[in-house]
Amino acid sequence: MIQKYICSNGVRIVHEKMPYVKSVAVGLWVHAGSADETAEQEGIAHFIEHMLFKGTESRNARMIAEQFDQIGGDLNAFTSKEMTCYYTTVLSHHASYALTILSDMFFHSVFDEEEMEKEKSVILDEISSVEDMPDEDVDERLWAAMFPDDSIGKPVGGRSETIKRFTKEMVDEFMARNYGPDKLVISIAGNYDVRLIKLIEAHFGTYQSKNSTIGPNEMHLPNFAAKQTIKTKDIEQAHIAFGYPSLPATHDRIYELSLFDSILGGTMSSRLFQEVRENRGLAYSVYTYYSAYENAGGFVIYCGTSPENFQETYQTIEQVIAELLHDGLTDKELRNAKEQLKGSFVLGLENSESRMYRNGRNELVIGMHQTIEQVVERIELVEKRSVYRLGQQVLTSARFTSIVDPEK
Repeated sequence: MIQKYICSNGVRIVHEKMPYVKSVAVGLWVHAGSADETAEQEGIAHFIEHMLFKGTESRNARMIAEQFDQIGGDLNAFTSKEMTCYYTTVLSHHASYALTILSDMFFHSVFDEEEMEKEKSVILDEISSVEDMPDEDVDERLWAAMFPDDSIGKPVGGRSETIKRFTKEMVDEFMARNYGPDKLVISIAGNYDVRLIKLIEAHFGTYQSKNSTIGPNEMHLPNFAAKQTIKTKDIEQAHIAFGYPSLPATHDRIYELSLFDSILGGTMSSRLFQEVRENRGLAYSVYTYYSAYENAGGFVIYCGTSPENFQETYQTIEQVIAELLHDGLTDKELRNAKEQLKGSFVLGLENSESRMYRNGRNELVIGMHQTIEQVVERIELVEKRSVYRLGQQVLTSARFTSIVDPEK
């Protein structure tokens, strides 16, 4: 059962006991990501995530890495458009020690200028590596074009021009606005006892925002733009991505969207995979996915194919979409999609880290928790006509197209 505890300073602790495992996963979830950045700050949320591993007042970067290696634990982090998470998974008897290190990183990272310059170089290489992967490049260009006037469309990694100008003062300002106790959720899952909760409260339950005069970030609905962008580069394959406006994370029809995604292109038995790859042999990689954020979402169709097959592949995708819109869904497709969604959901919660991840994100973005049984029941109750109508709504809305094409 998922339980929730709120510290006196507003820090939320969500925890789920798993007595049958020998591990504990702890995540520090900060409600701040690239969507919270100004134009001058693009990439700073991701930069801060990197820098928290680079040394504190009492530990340098090597010590942090070695101390987790010594207990056989995993330490990692990620930044997305709306959140940053620092997390660890360790054996249960090492949980307190791991939490102490996480706390030290969160509160006492020094942001040494020399380390900052080195990490800027690392992140610039990371950005270059994305541009070297056309499947990722076409996707980033798609989101940037779909939401050109909103930070949700900007790459999480930022731009080289802004990254080079980051200073400690800029880091301090961003953290003062976004790392306060009202924006922190600590998620725990695994085999732990009440002493770990008390230790978390001791470390995180009393700190206050560094600058209480800084107000919350302005919330607004992003605008969706429908057009086409084409980029040519020295590559072997042509890459195409279609983007449609979709649902936010809190929408009550998100399960319908998940089922529609599965039927159209989210699985090996989906219509796009079967027609484009299996029946016609036009492409190795073809799939759909959706991303749901607090105020908006996007539904994406992606395919990578050879230049000589590009036109036929494009037309085949259009044909599959047209047939689905005209013919609707079958009972078998809906039944298979439901089983696939239930299976992936339940199997994905078999370990402590996945439970920690689910609970932390739900608390941060949705603000509520459902049991496994409630989710499975909600999936079962979805009707075929509801899935079809939502899919129809998505696929007949304004569309953006992103293409990365080989040079002639």
